[in-house]
Amino acid sequence: MSFLFTVEIELETDGRWIAEVVELPGVLAYGSTQDEAIALVQAHALRILADRLESAEAARESLDISFIVT
Repeated sequence: MSFLFTVEIELETDGRWIAEVVELPGVLAYGSTQDEAIALVQAHALRILADRLESAEAARESLDISFIVT
């Protein structure tokens, strides 16, 4: 099973960066730098996927997970 996630990143007016995984509504994270926001949102997305695997919402086969930052 292959997952390709799009991470959109934007600078907020207060100076923080926000990163959001487009394919997972509500999965977003703020960081003081672009890299921090991206790392935090990727970690959050991976936790969501792990929860889905544990509750059998996703197939239990080999996974290929990629993130594209836009």
